[in-house]
Amino acid sequence: MPRRSQKKPNTPPSRLTWSPQTELIGLEFELVPEKDAYLYPQYTIGLHAWFLDQVRSQDPELSAYLHDGESEKPFTISALDGEITSSGRQVKLSASTSYRWCVTALSRRVQEWLAQWVESLPSVVDLRNAPLKIRSCQIAHVPTTYAELLNSEHGETLTLKFLSPTSFRRKGHHFPLPVPVNVFHSYLRRWNDFSGMPVDQDAFLDWVDSCVLITRCQLTTMKVLAGKKGAVTGFTGAIEFGLTKEASHQSEFQQLFYALGKLAPYCGTGHKTTFGLGQTRLGWTSEVVQDIPDVQSMLAKRIEDLTEIFKAQRKRTGGERADEIASKWATILARREMGESLQVVAQDLGMPYETVKTYAKLARRALKIQK
Repeated sequence: MPRRSQKKPNTPPSRLTWSPQTELIGLEFELVPEKDAYLYPQYTIGLHAWFLDQVRSQDPELSAYLHDGESEKPFTISALDGEITSSGRQVKLSASTSYRWCVTALSRRVQEWLAQWVESLPSVVDLRNAPLKIRSCQIAHVPTTYAELLNSEHGETLTLKFLSPTSFRRKGHHFPLPVPVNVFHSYLRRWNDFSGMPVDQDAFLDWVDSCVLITRCQLTTMKVLAGKKGAVTGFTGAIEFGLTKEASHQSEFQQLFYALGKLAPYCGTGHKTTFGLGQTRLGWTSEVVQDIPDVQSMLAKRIEDLTEIFKAQRKRTGGERADEIASKWATILARREMGESLQVVAQDLGMPYETVKTYAKLARRALKIQK
Protein backbone atom coordinates (compact mmCIF):
# COMPACT_ATOMS: atom_id res chain seq x y z
CA MET A 1 0.00 0.00 0.00
CA PRO A 2 1.35 3.49 -0.80
CA ARG A 3 2.70 5.64 2.01
CA ARG A 4 0.12 7.84 3.72
CA SER A 5 0.71 11.49 2.96
CA GLN A 6 0.39 14.39 5.39
CA LYS A 7 -2.78 16.44 5.22
CA LYS A 8 -2.43 19.39 2.88
CA PRO A 9 -3.35 22.91 4.03
CA ASN A 10 -6.69 24.40 2.98
CA THR A 11 -8.22 21.04 2.15
CA PRO A 12 -11.76 20.19 3.22
CA PRO A 13 -11.99 18.34 6.54
CA SER A 14 -12.76 14.65 6.26
CA ARG A 15 -13.62 12.25 9.07
CA LEU A 16 -14.69 9.45 6.79
CA THR A 17 -13.71 6.01 7.99
CA TRP A 18 -14.76 2.51 7.07
CA SER A 19 -13.63 -1.06 7.62
CA PRO A 20 -10.44 -2.12 5.82
CA GLN A 21 -12.37 -5.24 4.75
CA THR A 22 -14.67 -3.09 2.61
CA GLU A 23 -14.88 -3.99 -1.08
CA LEU A 24 -17.59 -1.58 -2.26
CA ILE A 25 -18.21 2.05 -1.36
CA GLY A 26 -19.56 5.23 -2.94
CA LEU A 27 -18.48 8.79 -2.12
CA GLU A 28 -20.33 12.01 -2.98
CA PHE A 29 -18.47 15.31 -3.30
CA GLU A 30 -20.03 18.73 -3.08
CA LEU A 31 -18.25 20.97 -5.61
CA VAL A 32 -18.70 24.73 -5.85
CA PRO A 33 -17.29 27.08 -8.52
CA GLU A 34 -16.19 30.40 -7.02
CA LYS A 35 -17.16 32.16 -10.26
CA ASP A 36 -19.20 31.21 -13.32
CA ALA A 37 -17.38 28.36 -15.04
CA TYR A 38 -17.65 27.37 -18.69
CA LEU A 39 -16.85 23.80 -19.68
CA TYR A 40 -16.65 21.97 -22.98
CA PRO A 41 -19.63 19.62 -23.49
CA GLN A 42 -17.55 16.45 -22.97
CA TYR A 43 -16.29 17.63 -19.58
CA THR A 44 -16.66 14.14 -18.06
CA ILE A 45 -13.44 13.27 -19.92
CA GLY A 46 -11.79 15.88 -17.71
CA LEU A 47 -13.32 14.44 -14.54
CA HIS A 48 -12.09 10.99 -15.56
CA ALA A 49 -8.57 12.29 -16.30
CA TRP A 50 -8.42 14.36 -13.09
CA PHE A 51 -9.42 11.37 -10.96
CA LEU A 52 -6.83 9.08 -12.59
CA ASP A 53 -4.21 11.77 -12.12
CA GLN A 54 -5.05 11.86 -8.41
CA VAL A 55 -4.49 8.11 -8.28
CA ARG A 56 -1.27 8.37 -10.33
CA SER A 57 0.21 10.97 -7.98
CA GLN A 58 -0.03 8.53 -5.04
CA ASP A 59 -0.07 5.07 -6.62
CA PRO A 60 1.21 4.94 -10.24
CA GLU A 61 0.81 1.17 -10.43
CA LEU A 62 -2.87 1.35 -9.50
CA SER A 63 -3.39 4.25 -11.92
CA ALA A 64 -1.91 2.22 -14.78
CA TYR A 65 -4.20 -0.69 -13.93
CA LEU A 66 -7.29 1.55 -13.81
CA HIS A 67 -6.34 3.14 -17.11
CA ASP A 68 -5.11 0.14 -19.08
CA GLY A 69 -6.34 -2.97 -17.24
CA GLU A 70 -8.14 -5.48 -19.42
CA SER A 71 -10.67 -6.46 -16.75
CA GLU A 72 -13.80 -4.50 -15.91
CA LYS A 73 -13.04 -1.10 -14.40
CA PRO A 74 -13.16 -1.28 -10.59
CA PHE A 75 -14.53 2.25 -10.21
CA THR A 76 -17.17 4.60 -11.60
CA ILE A 77 -17.57 8.35 -11.73
CA SER A 78 -20.69 10.39 -12.37
CA ALA A 79 -21.24 13.55 -14.33
CA LEU A 80 -21.94 16.71 -12.32
CA ASP A 81 -25.44 16.85 -10.88
CA GLY A 82 -26.86 20.34 -10.45
CA GLU A 83 -27.88 23.44 -12.37
CA ILE A 84 -26.03 23.05 -15.68
CA THR A 85 -27.11 25.15 -18.65
CA SER A 86 -25.99 25.72 -22.22
CA SER A 87 -24.00 28.85 -22.97
CA GLY A 88 -23.14 29.12 -26.64
CA ARG A 89 -20.90 26.18 -27.44
CA GLN A 90 -20.16 25.40 -23.78
CA VAL A 91 -21.99 24.33 -20.64
CA LYS A 92 -22.19 26.77 -17.76
CA LEU A 93 -21.79 26.16 -14.04
CA SER A 94 -23.05 29.01 -11.88
CA ALA A 95 -20.90 30.66 -9.22
CA SER A 96 -21.52 29.66 -5.59
CA THR A 97 -23.87 26.87 -6.69
CA SER A 98 -23.40 23.35 -5.35
CA TYR A 99 -22.84 20.44 -7.72
CA ARG A 100 -22.72 16.80 -6.68
CA TRP A 101 -20.17 14.35 -8.04
CA CYS A 102 -20.00 10.64 -7.17
CA VAL A 103 -17.07 8.21 -7.20
CA THR A 104 -17.42 4.52 -6.37
CA ALA A 105 -14.96 1.70 -5.71
CA LEU A 106 -15.69 -1.91 -6.69
CA SER A 107 -12.61 -3.61 -5.26
CA ARG A 108 -10.71 -3.67 -1.99
CA ARG A 109 -7.62 -2.23 -3.66
CA VAL A 110 -9.46 0.84 -4.93
CA GLN A 111 -11.30 1.44 -1.65
CA GLU A 112 -7.96 1.28 0.20
CA TRP A 113 -6.70 4.04 -2.04
CA LEU A 114 -9.89 6.07 -1.48
CA ALA A 115 -9.48 5.70 2.28
CA GLN A 116 -6.01 7.19 2.01
CA TRP A 117 -7.10 9.90 -0.46
CA VAL A 118 -9.93 11.31 1.67
CA GLU A 119 -7.44 11.98 4.47
CA SER A 120 -5.69 14.59 2.30
CA LEU A 121 -8.12 15.71 -0.36
CA PRO A 122 -7.04 18.48 -2.72
CA SER A 123 -8.83 21.79 -2.32
CA VAL A 124 -10.25 21.86 -5.87
CA VAL A 125 -11.18 19.70 -8.82
CA ASP A 126 -9.51 21.49 -11.72
CA LEU A 127 -11.36 21.06 -15.00
CA ARG A 128 -9.23 22.94 -17.52
CA ASN A 129 -9.29 26.44 -16.06
CA ALA A 130 -12.57 25.82 -14.22
CA PRO A 131 -11.60 25.10 -10.59
CA LEU A 132 -14.39 23.60 -8.52
CA LYS A 133 -13.84 23.90 -4.78
CA ILE A 134 -14.39 20.69 -2.81
CA ARG A 135 -16.74 21.85 -0.07
CA SER A 136 -17.47 18.43 1.42
CA CYS A 137 -17.18 14.70 0.92
CA GLN A 138 -19.54 12.13 2.38
CA ILE A 139 -20.44 8.48 2.00
CA ALA A 140 -23.20 8.04 -0.58
CA HIS A 141 -23.30 4.21 -0.81
CA VAL A 142 -22.57 2.37 2.42
CA PRO A 143 -19.32 0.42 2.73
CA THR A 144 -20.00 -3.28 2.16
CA THR A 145 -18.66 -6.50 0.68
CA TYR A 146 -19.84 -8.81 -2.07
CA ALA A 147 -20.59 -11.51 0.51
CA GLU A 148 -22.77 -9.08 2.46
CA LEU A 149 -24.71 -8.23 -0.69
CA LEU A 150 -25.24 -11.92 -1.38
CA ASN A 151 -26.58 -12.60 2.11
CA SER A 152 -28.67 -9.43 2.59
CA GLU A 153 -32.45 -9.37 2.89
CA HIS A 154 -34.61 -8.48 -0.10
CA GLY A 155 -38.19 -8.01 -1.21
CA GLU A 156 -40.08 -9.87 -3.93
CA THR A 157 -39.31 -7.41 -6.72
CA LEU A 158 -36.24 -5.41 -7.69
CA THR A 159 -36.70 -1.80 -8.75
CA LEU A 160 -33.95 0.31 -10.33
CA LYS A 161 -33.82 3.91 -11.47
CA PHE A 162 -31.32 5.14 -14.03
CA LEU A 163 -30.16 8.66 -13.23
CA SER A 164 -27.94 9.22 -16.24
CA PRO A 165 -28.30 7.92 -19.81
CA THR A 166 -27.63 4.19 -19.97
CA SER A 167 -26.79 2.00 -22.95
CA PHE A 168 -25.34 -1.38 -23.82
CA ARG A 169 -23.19 -2.72 -26.64
CA ARG A 170 -24.97 -5.28 -28.82
CA LYS A 171 -23.63 -6.65 -32.09
CA GLY A 172 -21.37 -3.65 -32.54
CA HIS A 173 -24.12 -1.09 -31.91
CA HIS A 174 -25.58 0.81 -28.96
CA PHE A 175 -28.70 -0.76 -27.45
CA PRO A 176 -30.77 1.62 -25.29
CA LEU A 177 -33.21 -0.79 -23.64
CA PRO A 178 -32.99 -2.48 -20.19
CA VAL A 179 -33.60 -6.03 -21.40
CA PRO A 180 -33.01 -8.27 -18.36
CA VAL A 181 -30.19 -10.30 -19.95
CA ASN A 182 -28.31 -7.12 -20.87
CA VAL A 183 -28.84 -5.52 -17.46
CA PHE A 184 -27.74 -8.51 -15.42
CA HIS A 185 -24.90 -9.41 -17.76
CA SER A 186 -23.61 -5.90 -17.06
CA TYR A 187 -23.63 -6.52 -13.31
CA LEU A 188 -22.36 -10.11 -13.53
CA ARG A 189 -19.22 -9.06 -15.39
CA ARG A 190 -18.23 -6.86 -12.46
CA TRP A 191 -19.26 -9.52 -9.95
CA ASN A 192 -17.14 -12.19 -11.61
CA ASP A 193 -14.11 -9.90 -11.83
CA PHE A 194 -14.10 -8.50 -8.30
CA SER A 195 -16.19 -10.61 -5.89
CA GLY A 196 -13.92 -13.65 -5.64
CA MET A 197 -17.11 -15.72 -6.09
CA PRO A 198 -17.40 -16.15 -9.88
CA VAL A 199 -20.58 -17.62 -11.35
CA ASP A 200 -21.06 -19.51 -14.62
CA GLN A 201 -22.10 -16.69 -16.94
CA ASP A 202 -23.99 -18.70 -19.55
CA ALA A 203 -25.98 -20.69 -17.00
CA PHE A 204 -26.97 -17.60 -15.03
CA LEU A 205 -27.95 -15.58 -18.11
CA ASP A 206 -30.05 -18.50 -19.40
CA TRP A 207 -31.84 -18.44 -16.04
CA VAL A 208 -32.34 -14.66 -16.32
CA ASP A 209 -33.76 -15.04 -19.82
CA SER A 210 -36.24 -17.66 -18.59
CA CYS A 211 -37.14 -16.38 -15.13
CA VAL A 212 -36.76 -12.57 -14.91
CA LEU A 213 -39.81 -10.48 -15.86
CA ILE A 214 -40.30 -6.76 -16.43
CA THR A 215 -43.33 -5.90 -14.32
CA ARG A 216 -43.35 -2.16 -15.08
CA CYS A 217 -41.10 0.48 -16.60
CA GLN A 218 -41.04 4.16 -17.48
CA LEU A 219 -38.20 5.18 -19.77
CA THR A 220 -37.00 8.10 -21.87
CA THR A 221 -34.25 7.94 -24.47
CA MET A 222 -31.84 10.67 -25.56
CA LYS A 223 -28.62 11.13 -27.51
CA VAL A 224 -25.62 11.85 -25.30
CA LEU A 225 -21.86 12.20 -25.48
CA ALA A 226 -20.03 9.06 -24.42
CA GLY A 227 -16.50 9.29 -23.11
CA LYS A 228 -13.70 9.88 -25.55
CA LYS A 229 -15.38 8.64 -28.70
CA GLY A 230 -18.67 9.40 -30.32
CA ALA A 231 -22.18 9.56 -28.97
CA VAL A 232 -24.77 7.03 -27.90
CA THR A 233 -28.51 6.81 -27.48
CA GLY A 234 -29.19 6.08 -23.83
CA PHE A 235 -32.22 5.73 -21.57
CA THR A 236 -33.16 7.15 -18.19
CA GLY A 237 -36.12 6.32 -15.99
CA ALA A 238 -37.08 3.33 -13.88
CA ILE A 239 -37.82 -0.37 -14.20
CA GLU A 240 -39.17 -3.06 -11.92
CA PHE A 241 -38.10 -6.69 -12.27
CA GLY A 242 -39.93 -9.71 -10.89
CA LEU A 243 -39.39 -13.47 -11.01
CA THR A 244 -41.45 -16.35 -12.35
CA LYS A 245 -42.59 -19.16 -10.05
CA GLU A 246 -39.99 -21.40 -11.68
CA ALA A 247 -37.15 -19.11 -10.59
CA SER A 248 -36.98 -20.69 -7.14
CA HIS A 249 -35.92 -24.02 -8.64
CA GLN A 250 -32.41 -22.54 -8.76
CA SER A 251 -32.30 -20.72 -5.46
CA GLU A 252 -28.61 -19.79 -5.78
CA PHE A 253 -29.39 -17.82 -8.95
CA GLN A 254 -32.39 -16.22 -7.27
CA GLN A 255 -30.14 -15.08 -4.41
CA LEU A 256 -27.59 -13.73 -6.91
CA PHE A 257 -30.33 -11.86 -8.79
CA TYR A 258 -31.11 -9.74 -5.73
CA ALA A 259 -27.43 -9.30 -4.87
CA LEU A 260 -26.66 -7.99 -8.36
CA GLY A 261 -29.51 -5.53 -8.07
CA LYS A 262 -27.95 -4.17 -4.87
CA LEU A 263 -24.59 -4.02 -6.65
CA ALA A 264 -26.04 -1.69 -9.31
CA PRO A 265 -25.59 1.63 -7.40
CA TYR A 266 -21.90 0.84 -6.94
CA CYS A 267 -21.04 -0.43 -10.42
CA GLY A 268 -23.54 1.43 -12.61
CA THR A 269 -25.34 -0.13 -15.57
CA GLY A 270 -24.13 -0.72 -19.12
CA HIS A 271 -20.97 0.82 -20.51
CA LYS A 272 -19.04 4.09 -20.15
CA THR A 273 -19.71 4.11 -16.40
CA THR A 274 -16.30 5.72 -15.80
CA PHE A 275 -17.48 8.68 -17.91
CA GLY A 276 -20.77 9.36 -16.14
CA LEU A 277 -23.17 7.07 -17.99
CA GLY A 278 -25.30 4.38 -16.34
CA GLN A 279 -25.62 5.92 -12.86
CA THR A 280 -28.14 3.66 -11.10
CA ARG A 281 -30.00 3.66 -7.77
CA LEU A 282 -32.46 1.38 -6.06
CA GLY A 283 -36.10 2.48 -6.07
CA TRP A 284 -38.64 3.97 -8.45
CA THR A 285 -38.97 7.43 -9.96
CA SER A 286 -41.67 8.75 -12.27
CA GLU A 287 -39.61 11.78 -13.27
CA VAL A 288 -37.04 12.34 -15.99
CA VAL A 289 -34.03 12.34 -13.73
CA GLN A 290 -31.32 14.23 -15.58
CA ASP A 291 -31.67 17.11 -18.03
CA ILE A 292 -29.03 17.18 -20.73
CA PRO A 293 -27.95 20.72 -21.74
CA ASP A 294 -28.92 21.57 -25.32
CA VAL A 295 -25.31 22.02 -26.39
CA GLN A 296 -24.49 18.47 -25.29
CA SER A 297 -27.45 17.02 -27.16
CA MET A 298 -26.57 19.07 -30.22
CA LEU A 299 -22.97 17.88 -30.24
CA ALA A 300 -24.03 14.27 -29.66
CA LYS A 301 -26.42 14.46 -32.62
CA ARG A 302 -23.76 16.01 -34.84
CA ILE A 303 -21.23 13.29 -33.96
CA GLU A 304 -23.80 10.58 -34.64
CA ASP A 305 -24.77 12.07 -38.02
CA LEU A 306 -21.15 12.46 -39.10
CA THR A 307 -20.34 8.93 -37.98
CA GLU A 308 -23.06 7.53 -40.22
CA ILE A 309 -21.79 9.56 -43.17
CA PHE A 310 -18.21 8.39 -42.72
CA LYS A 311 -19.26 4.77 -42.14
CA ALA A 312 -21.26 4.82 -45.37
CA GLN A 313 -18.24 6.14 -47.26
CA ARG A 314 -16.02 3.42 -45.80
CA LYS A 315 -18.48 0.53 -46.16
CA ARG A 316 -16.29 -1.15 -48.78
CA THR A 317 -13.51 -1.68 -46.25
CA GLY A 318 -15.99 -2.46 -43.45
CA GLY A 319 -15.10 -4.07 -40.16
CA GLU A 320 -14.54 -2.71 -36.66
CA ARG A 321 -11.44 -0.76 -37.70
CA ALA A 322 -13.38 1.21 -40.33
CA ASP A 323 -16.17 1.94 -37.85
CA GLU A 324 -13.65 3.09 -35.24
CA ILE A 325 -11.97 5.46 -37.70
CA ALA A 326 -15.37 6.84 -38.74
CA SER A 327 -16.22 7.50 -35.09
CA LYS A 328 -12.90 9.26 -34.47
CA TRP A 329 -13.25 11.41 -37.58
CA ALA A 330 -16.78 12.38 -36.52
CA THR A 331 -15.77 13.23 -32.96
CA ILE A 332 -12.78 15.31 -34.02
CA LEU A 333 -14.63 17.23 -36.72
CA ALA A 334 -17.74 17.88 -34.61
CA ARG A 335 -15.69 19.18 -31.69
CA ARG A 336 -13.62 21.35 -34.03
CA GLU A 337 -16.86 22.78 -35.45
CA MET A 338 -17.84 23.63 -31.87
CA GLY A 339 -14.74 25.78 -31.59
CA GLU A 340 -12.45 23.48 -29.62
CA SER A 341 -8.77 23.46 -30.52
CA LEU A 342 -7.22 20.35 -32.04
CA GLN A 343 -4.65 20.38 -29.22
CA VAL A 344 -7.43 20.01 -26.63
CA VAL A 345 -9.18 17.31 -28.67
CA ALA A 346 -5.91 15.40 -29.05
CA GLN A 347 -5.32 15.58 -25.30
CA ASP A 348 -8.82 14.34 -24.50
CA LEU A 349 -8.67 11.47 -26.96
CA GLY A 350 -5.14 10.47 -25.97
CA MET A 351 -3.98 10.77 -29.58
CA PRO A 352 -0.93 12.48 -31.12
CA TYR A 353 -1.69 16.01 -32.25
CA GLU A 354 -0.47 15.36 -35.81
CA THR A 355 -2.78 12.35 -36.11
CA VAL A 356 -5.75 14.40 -34.94
CA LYS A 357 -4.82 17.18 -37.37
CA THR A 358 -4.66 14.67 -40.23
CA TYR A 359 -7.97 13.09 -39.26
CA ALA A 360 -9.61 16.52 -39.18
CA LYS A 361 -8.39 17.24 -42.72
CA LEU A 362 -9.56 13.86 -43.99
CA ALA A 363 -12.95 14.29 -42.33
CA ARG A 364 -13.48 17.75 -43.86
CA ARG A 365 -12.48 16.39 -47.26
CA ALA A 366 -14.83 13.44 -46.92
CA LEU A 367 -17.67 15.72 -45.88
CA LYS A 368 -17.16 17.87 -48.98
CA ILE A 369 -17.29 14.74 -51.14
CA GLN A 370 -20.54 13.70 -49.44
CA LYS A 371 -22.09 17.08 -50.14
